[in-house]
Amino acid sequence: MRVTQSMLSSNMLRNLNTSYSKMSKYQDMLDSGKVITRPSDDPVIAVKGMGYRIDLDKNQQYQRNLREANTWLDTTDEALDQVGGALKRVKELIVQAANDTNTPEERQKINAEMQQIKEQLRDIANTKVGENYIFSGTHTNQPLYNDKTGPQNPGITTGGQKPIEINVFDGVPMNINTPGTDLFKDIDGFMEHVTTLLENGATGPEISDALGLKVSGSAIPGLDSIYESTLTLRADVGARQNRVEMMGNRLSLQEVNVTKQLSANEDTDYAKTITDMVTQESIHQAALSVGAKIIQQTLVDFIR
Repeated sequence: MRVTQSMLSSNMLRNLNTSYSKMSKYQDMLDSGKVITRPSDDPVIAVKGMGYRIDLDKNQQYQRNLREANTWLDTTDEALDQVGGALKRVKELIVQAANDTNTPEERQKINAEMQQIKEQLRDIANTKVGENYIFSGTHTNQPLYNDKTGPQNPGITTGGQKPIEINVFDGVPMNINTPGTDLFKDIDGFMEHVTTLLENGATGPEISDALGLKVSGSAIPGLDSIYESTLTLRADVGARQNRVEMMGNRLSLQEVNVTKQLSANEDTDYAKTITDMVTQESIHQAALSVGAKIIQQTLVDFIR
């Protein structure tokens, strides 16, 4: 087969274009920091990269869910702490009112403070996170009490005891609320009983008998039972707070691992890429040098 000057020129141009393409690819890798700039460069790397990014997106969503869970649980813990403090004060006032040395006027002053504590406890029952009532179960748009002096909201029935769950990992839901209808119903009933006794002018012995107050004054069965229920709920909240913390650590480790895998999959190895580019530039310069000798001289060169 006869090799013509045209064939030599075409081959040289094709090889030079290929060389330019390779240098352009290395330049893109150095500029972007990625081994591919489009999926067609390497479909396998592109598909694996999509999977890693999906994992990172899910991880970030789970971390947002954990922050929401922390907000609910911290608010619940603080509210139950306030309930416990209020119940301790109620016990002190009951013991004081049961002392037969108090006058009726002094018991009415105690009753006035009891009324304020009762309203405060109802306020706590209507605690909100954002626009959500945390003790109303799934009825987060409804307060547990219609107002601070009214009865429990009749619209909150079985839904008031249902948990609210959010996903904190693949297939791992977590309950973030603490249904409080039963607890605050018991508290409200007890407080109503005490204030009624005081309003009706009950004496010290009558108060002691009605509330089961022992002679030592150290135990009030109904109130102590409610206080224990409050502590039980708070312990459950604390356990979930600990789990949220552990899950947060797990998500942080997973984020680091997936990020490493993503980097290993598609990040540029700068040392290798720079070396390859310098090598390709040397090859390109050699091709240009040889090409200059291959191209036929023009008529002007002959005239000289």
